[in-house]
Amino acid sequence: MSAALDLTLRPATPDDDTDVARLAILDSARPPSRPLLLAEVAGELWAAVSLTDLSVIADPFRPSAEVAAIAVHRARQLRAAQPTRTVRRTRMWRPLRTTSA
Repeated sequence: MSAALDLTLRPATPDDDTDVARLAILDSARPPSRPLLLAEVAGELWAAVSLTDLSVIADPFRPSAEVAAIAVHRARQLRAAQPTRTVRRTRMWRPLRTTSA
């Protein structure tokens, strides 16, 4: 990117489904699995990154490689900030028995 771009990274909402589908068609790819991080330049969608598996779609008719790379970098940061799930062992508690006096 030689010139400064008005770049916005934001989470996708259900209202973005049409734009994400259109971007996937342009990129000849399937839409990435949700949740998504979107990269917009001047309000136009240039790339989308899955926060699940970091798969990317980008507009092949724009110089979107660097924008997509920035979005992937941010997606990695967001994934690292998420707490990992650990499997907890749960104890099987017996019901409390009450005795009548």
